Amino acid sequence: MLVKPHVFEFLDGYAKFAQGDALRNLQIKAYKDVLPIISREVSGFLTLLLKMNKPSRILEIGCAVGFSAALFNEVLPDAQITTIERFDPMIMKAKENFKILGIADKIRLLEGDAIDIMPKLAQDGEKFDFVFMDCAKGQYIRFLPYILRLLEVGGVMCVDDCLQKGTLHRKLEDVPRRQRTTHRNLKEFLDVVMADKCLNSMILPIGDGLLVSLKEREDEADR
Repeated sequence: MLVKPHVFEFLDGYAKFAQGDALRNLQIKAYKDVLPIISREVSGFLTLLLKMNKPSRILEIGCAVGFSAALFNEVLPDAQITTIERFDPMIMKAKENFKILGIADKIRLLEGDAIDIMPKLAQDGEKFDFVFMDCAKGQYIRFLPYILRLLEVGGVMCVDDCLQKGTLHRKLEDVPRRQRTTHRNLKEFLDVVMADKCLNSMILPIGDGLLVSLKEREDEADR
């Protein structure tokens, strides 16, 4: 928890669930079953951000059970939404949820590893004006070059859970050995993003840390 418990409890009282009944039920059930979906405060922030920016082409890396993609569709029903997922149980659950919500024909679910899929999207000339990444944290640094290639100038990248439960400030030797690779990769990811002169970035202390980056110009090396 990134804020003091009593402050979190106060703020949580103002956090909203998804608006539609079916999607709100999915959200509540996912929290109850401890499924990997975004927190209520991140959900609320993304809803506000999407309403302000109104992106028309959205890419998500890490579909899980499909809640975030469904939320994006609820907020922006005319947007083209593409989501990537590689775990079969998550894919099956996401498809089931999309069908229940009546949006199976509105979400493009790409099955496989993002490291294989994103280069193909770039090769096909696809571009996105909003990218949301919420997947294996140790892979963020591997996915970053492809995301920046796919993200339009003026587009926004949001990355969830980027502070490793508030422990990323620790020295590597103070981190349990089994967590060190993720810790090292995640720290490198944040260092690279925050130093990138083509991005205007900020880390928000909501959820487990939410990185928000505005792509202000193209990297000369990518032209």
